[in-house]
Amino acid sequence: MLPRVAIVGRPNVGKSSLLNRVVGRRVSIVEPTAGVTRDRVAVVLEHDGRRFELVDTGGLGLVDEVLLREHVEAQIAVAIESADVILFVVDGKTGLVPGDELVAQRLRPLGKKLILVVNKIESAWEEVNVHEWQRLGFGAPVPISAQEGFGVGPLLDAAVAALPPLRLEESAPADPNLLSFAVVGKRNSGKSTLINLLVGEERVIVSDLPGTTRDAVDVEFERRGKRYLAIDTAGVRKKTSVQDAIEFFSHARSTESIRRADVVILLFDITETISQVDRALATYILEQHKPVLIVGNKVDMVDQVALDRWDDYIKQQLPGLHWAPISFISAKDGFNVDATLNLLHELRRQARTEFPTGELNRVLRKAQERQRPKARKTPKLFYGTQIGTEPIRLLVFVNDPTLFRGNYERYLSNSLRQLFDCPEVPIQIVFRKRDRDTSQTGND
Repeated sequence: MLPRVAIVGRPNVGKSSLLNRVVGRRVSIVEPTAGVTRDRVAVVLEHDGRRFELVDTGGLGLVDEVLLREHVEAQIAVAIESADVILFVVDGKTGLVPGDELVAQRLRPLGKKLILVVNKIESAWEEVNVHEWQRLGFGAPVPISAQEGFGVGPLLDAAVAALPPLRLEESAPADPNLLSFAVVGKRNSGKSTLINLLVGEERVIVSDLPGTTRDAVDVEFERRGKRYLAIDTAGVRKKTSVQDAIEFFSHARSTESIRRADVVILLFDITETISQVDRALATYILEQHKPVLIVGNKVDMVDQVALDRWDDYIKQQLPGLHWAPISFISAKDGFNVDATLNLLHELRRQARTEFPTGELNRVLRKAQERQRPKARKTPKLFYGTQIGTEPIRLLVFVNDPTLFRGNYERYLSNSLRQLFDCPEVPIQIVFRKRDRDTSQTGND
């Protein structure tokens, strides 16, 4: 396991802003409301030759508006207990407040390596007064501005210097077989329960309250000798229901997670019907040309007769994903979970399929001979070539791209999937106009 650096502090001192600044993108939601971060949000970083996991946590002493305080505090406790180094973040503008003293009292008995980080230092006067924080008894504080980036480099240097001696897994190169998958679905479909089952610890808060997870939480784990990066996302609901900035950013994290993942799990609660939100997610996955595994969760709550009806029901409700495989699991007791993970590897294998140019063009010609686009103008397909994998992307030169889009594009994709042994992944076909005179070399 990689060494861990945990960011802790009272609510709203800039912990998530610090994580986002270090990573260089919005990983944690940043919004001026106490209690925004609930789960442990972790990313793997490399600095000065060392790889480590940087973990953002909820605010200590949080009084949450939906009574999740115990869950949040449990997440923080695990982060602190498992950390090799703690970054204790305080607000340099507000100054020392009782909440900081309470956090300090909790951290002092741990005996952990700790760096006191004074955030929001944006002037020379504020930097001069940083020494006043030494009264907490954690040594010389490190002044930073997470918003402006000031002091973040020296802070990372100090964190790396405090790490334990280099471990074997850190020196090993990044695993090229690491499989990343996003788990998306509407609220309360069981996403967080599934992630916690796979990881073997409560990394994500599980609650009966819908919408508990707000950030997209990246969790690396190993199962049956294979490495995974699971991306748990906030439960999505209709855009008309997005009532505040936190909800907006949660939705944005979910769509970003789909783009980042190798494979997507579209998770359903099979005790409920497929909704408009489910169909919208399926459409977005289709637009991104991502391999997707449709997973029905909570099979422990239905009988076999109801389960048998679901396969046909899904295909009827999500016709655009007719090629996607379907799996049924119970995230609660682990039923069929390992077989489902194996399917993710199979989908990635299919998404890496390479189409030899000569064979591709023979297949395209035969497909056109069997069925031509219906149009007044004579459609002409000259030649095609593969321009990418994950997703599979093909560039096909034709006399008029508008004649080939829509139904005929789907016909070609279905033919190619079957003939090139990748029946369960999307194929993106880009049609480009080309005159016959300038395309002869492609047929040689």
